[in-house]
Amino acid sequence: MNALKIINARLGSDNRETELYVENGHFVARFSAHVNHWQTLDLRGQLLMPGLVETHIHLDKACIMHRCHLHEGTLAEAVAQTRAAKAEFTEDDVYRRGAQVLDKAIVQGTTHMRTHVELDPQVGMTGFNAVRRLQADYAWAISLEICVFPQEGLLNNPGTEALLCQALDSGATVLGGCPYMDSDPNGQIQRLFELAVRYDCDLDFHLDFDLNPEGMTVMEVARCTQEYGWGSRVTIGHATKLSALPIEPLTALGLHLAKVGVQVTCLPSTDLFLMGREAFHNKPRGLAPLAHLSACGVTCSVSTNNIGNPFTPYGDASLVRQANLFANVSQMGTPAQLLQCLAWVSSEAARMLRLADYGLLPGCRADFIVFDAPSPAAVIAEISAPLMGFKGGRQTFSRPAGQLMKPTPAG
Repeated sequence: MNALKIINARLGSDNRETELYVENGHFVARFSAHVNHWQTLDLRGQLLMPGLVETHIHLDKACIMHRCHLHEGTLAEAVAQTRAAKAEFTEDDVYRRGAQVLDKAIVQGTTHMRTHVELDPQVGMTGFNAVRRLQADYAWAISLEICVFPQEGLLNNPGTEALLCQALDSGATVLGGCPYMDSDPNGQIQRLFELAVRYDCDLDFHLDFDLNPEGMTVMEVARCTQEYGWGSRVTIGHATKLSALPIEPLTALGLHLAKVGVQVTCLPSTDLFLMGREAFHNKPRGLAPLAHLSACGVTCSVSTNNIGNPFTPYGDASLVRQANLFANVSQMGTPAQLLQCLAWVSSEAARMLRLADYGLLPGCRADFIVFDAPSPAAVIAEISAPLMGFKGGRQTFSRPAGQLMKPTPAG
């Protein structure tokens, strides 16, 4: 019997301390009558929150900067450099690099993650097989959802569709897309919707990844979402073209995306690194305008995307840091705005992934983290690091507080 009593915990912005109960990995209103023994966790007034949710990351191509050579820092160069590095990937290599990122993500408070995995005739099932192993080996600390996608194109890359289907038959649960890499972007979108219906899986597209408002494919995604009845099961990532739209067409598009059920993920670190390089002064920020989209009713999230590769040469897998970065660049600083940024890496990100048992209410899975912070908004404002985390009521990590070594006063 796994039973845990949590005492003196603060929830949300309420300074009152409360108790929570965990039984068999889930929060309960009270212990069952047959529970006679339990562990007690005294938080002494610290802040308790549900675990963080990473909606878009690439474990298979993380931590490869030492194999690459950056000169231009462009998207095209990132794709080419990663393609060259990918030729040398082995299953054990992908596993080791993915494990490095998972280790970081866990101690940064992430308890759920959707990872994109590239499939094409060059790399075959190498990345997928490695990530499936990671999914099993790290289940004690993080729930890993696998999204397979055709980074190198689908219709123009024979053999790729068969690999996607093989992966969906073998444990992948989400199908991704990358239309801007295909000879027929709209054709790829339509084909992926057909496959999603066949496999009854969600869709997650890399989409409209530049700053030219012309040539957007988001409307084709919205059209197919409506046609196939796939509302709330379709996400678009990057969507940096949206940042180039004036407010009137952006509002009309946002309302339409909300109506048909297309969700939007912003990837601040990658998008800031790659976008706007052609401008020397008055550089555009190039981030999907989540605050405005959210006000239109669109479900949104902030996520990491890449760590240590030509798309993003840095990163520590901290979603709190990504939310703070987005808040800085988007000039969101009020307590309500900081809470919105927090929701984009927690509750709203969970809605995007359709996590039915996410939260702190009875019946929810006891995946939670603890902060020494005065409020949830302060977690984002101060880039607070979690002190400890739990998965299904079992502790997964702890972080000792730093200590100042103040000199003893003379005399």
